[in-house]
Amino acid sequence: MAAAPLLTIAAGGTGGHMFPAQALAEAMLRRGWRVKLSTDARGARYTGGFPHFVEIEQVSSATFARGGPVGKALVPLRVFGGVIGAAIRMLRDRPDVVVGFGGYPTIPAMAAATLLRKPRMIHEQNGVLGRVNRIFARRVNTVACGTWPTDLPAGVDGVHSGNPVRKAVLDRAGAGYIAPGDYPMSILVMGGSQGARILSDVVPPAITGLPTALRRHIRVSHQAREEDHARVADYYAGEGIPADVQSFFNDVPTRMAEAQLVISRAGASSVADISVIGRPSILVPLAIATGDHQSANARALSDAGAAIRVPESRLEVGTLTEQIEAVLSDPDGASQMALAAQSLGKPDATEAMVALVEGLAGRAAVQDQEDSPA
Repeated sequence: MAAAPLLTIAAGGTGGHMFPAQALAEAMLRRGWRVKLSTDARGARYTGGFPHFVEIEQVSSATFARGGPVGKALVPLRVFGGVIGAAIRMLRDRPDVVVGFGGYPTIPAMAAATLLRKPRMIHEQNGVLGRVNRIFARRVNTVACGTWPTDLPAGVDGVHSGNPVRKAVLDRAGAGYIAPGDYPMSILVMGGSQGARILSDVVPPAITGLPTALRRHIRVSHQAREEDHARVADYYAGEGIPADVQSFFNDVPTRMAEAQLVISRAGASSVADISVIGRPSILVPLAIATGDHQSANARALSDAGAAIRVPESRLEVGTLTEQIEAVLSDPDGASQMALAAQSLGKPDATEAMVALVEGLAGRAAVQDQEDSPA
């Protein structure tokens, strides 16, 4: 009996890369495929939600963006070692398709797939290609784009797949929105792995500044960096605002579905989740994001009236208080924002990715038959 086809997924060490990778893994398992995930130790922290049938392989990789002079000098050796290790595993496992979701930990698997001429594709979540995806954009069979349009190198055509969201998000797609009112209301605050500090500085006092009649109904779920956790939790407690402060929420889809307002960075996965579930949001694009891609991510929601887009340079306590109040004191307006967000969601993005993967595998199978001696 022939073994089930194998998909190797390569993804980097942030939720923005790992969550769409998880969504594709879940879908391919349901289609009867085997799935392996290639990542590094940092990315392995995000694998708790992956189905246990996914085999996790940690690879050696590195980036010039971190470490001192000695560490930077060792980067080429570590990457080369990772590529050789990935190539050896692919010769053994013979994956049918390799998909990279970006981040430097994807380099070994994507480089090995290129050397071995495996059917391969990349998925770019943002409106601007990340550094690693830009390297491989001309070396893959397909470039799938989560945000459209995506800034691609000259001569490279992309396919608008949308950003896959996890099953837990799909299960809450279009969940009924409870408009703000004279009852408990929830605000979800998400800063992402790189940009949580400024939200931890500005959001708590902005919520404190709300009119008493509104503030007394507020409860907060706030994702803060480990080093900021205690001070953020203490601030909310000192102000008498019920708040659950954690460095990482495993149940973001549930919290988002229950929220009247989401305050977040504009990472592609966060924007996709907000759109599929359909919630009003205040989005603060990360200023140091490559190519200002988070502003591109947020633009569609803000242009549709689904979100308030706030440049990081203009994020101030008093202004944010006014923006939060504007959403939560206008039930009809908040409901319209939720509907506008939902109208932009692509809950079929995962299935679009599945079709691309199976199309690559099918074309490869046909080519193998044509190349086989009669």
